[in-house]
Amino acid sequence: MYAQRLAFLLTPPAIAAVLAACSPANGSSPGAGGMPPAQVAVQKVAAADVPAIYEYVGQTAGSRDVEVRARVSGILLKRNFAEGGPVKHGQSLYSIDPEPLRATLHRADAEVAAAEARHAQAARTLARLKPLWEAQATSQRDYDEAVSAEAVTRADLQRAKAVRAQAALDFGYTRVESPIAGMAGRSQVSEGTLVSGPQVLLTTVTQTDPIKIRFGIADTDQMRWRSEVAAGRLQLPKREAFEVEVKLADGSVYPRKGKLLFSDTRVSRTTGTIEAEAEVPNPDGVMRPGQFVRVRLLGAVRPQALRVPARAVLEGPQGKFVYVAANGKANPKPVQVGEQSAEGWIVTQGLAAGDEVIVDGMARIFFPGAPIQVAASTPAPAPAPAAKVALAK
Repeated sequence: MYAQRLAFLLTPPAIAAVLAACSPANGSSPGAGGMPPAQVAVQKVAAADVPAIYEYVGQTAGSRDVEVRARVSGILLKRNFAEGGPVKHGQSLYSIDPEPLRATLHRADAEVAAAEARHAQAARTLARLKPLWEAQATSQRDYDEAVSAEAVTRADLQRAKAVRAQAALDFGYTRVESPIAGMAGRSQVSEGTLVSGPQVLLTTVTQTDPIKIRFGIADTDQMRWRSEVAAGRLQLPKREAFEVEVKLADGSVYPRKGKLLFSDTRVSRTTGTIEAEAEVPNPDGVMRPGQFVRVRLLGAVRPQALRVPARAVLEGPQGKFVYVAANGKANPKPVQVGEQSAEGWIVTQGLAAGDEVIVDGMARIFFPGAPIQVAASTPAPAPAPAAKVALAK
């Protein structure tokens, strides 16, 4: 008897009768005996200027890398800096034995003194002969010899002074100074080494404030920028002078912002990217050359863009779509999206300002056009302030 009753309940006419009884078309309300409407939350789409942020992987480098070399030969007496530590401009890095060059300087001083004495004697002789020559009391030959002697001794004095100046320079070069302020590298020589002049590299000094960051911008990105600027969907900073924000390897945001220095005109054959370089202040030495960081280019704006929360965009067989609340039903709308950020997706096609997009409760929508009841209305998030910029020329 039980099996016969079960068979009767599972017959097609019985199933059709049950569905017909549950259908709202029989005159009953959706909540009276039928499937209750899904409780959802909606957000009204609003057009607003939205900042466009582009992020790339970069590597830090010193703003200047300087090789430190000795200008004179000699025995290295002392290293005056800590390897890997900061050094100041003009700080003594190495001391070369000054005594041989001190002796050379003293000999040059003596040569200058002797040349001055010879020139003074020749000048006095010329001064005595000149009035006698004018009075025709001496021969032309004697006068000419006195003039030549004065000129020769004057040239000898100039040459002696030049030799003395070079000797003084060489003596001063025994103190090897840092040409810039920065971080010192590893010393390539040790105390007691015979340094044979500029041929020997002593160390390097890297300027880390400001620090440079090198990264590559995909050629496809720049092509997309040009097309979107032409279509009015994007505004770039004037002359593409992006502001630069840096995210460190631990995910933290570096507190100081920098600027984009340049982007190359050539595309790399190996990577398909355009080399770019940014400069960021680094007074505390937080960033060191060689670190990998993430570079964020700020300053571009998408005027009057439509943005929806990421959770509202669903993936279907035909692509991305959203549910729009209209007339108490959930209607799917296919959309095309652009960039995604923490605030959501930029919708480029498929929505209009004023549409009410369902942002919560999609799991209770079992078929297109399902009845819904709006439980709460989520206000659209206020867009981040965007600088007023002019279109890139």
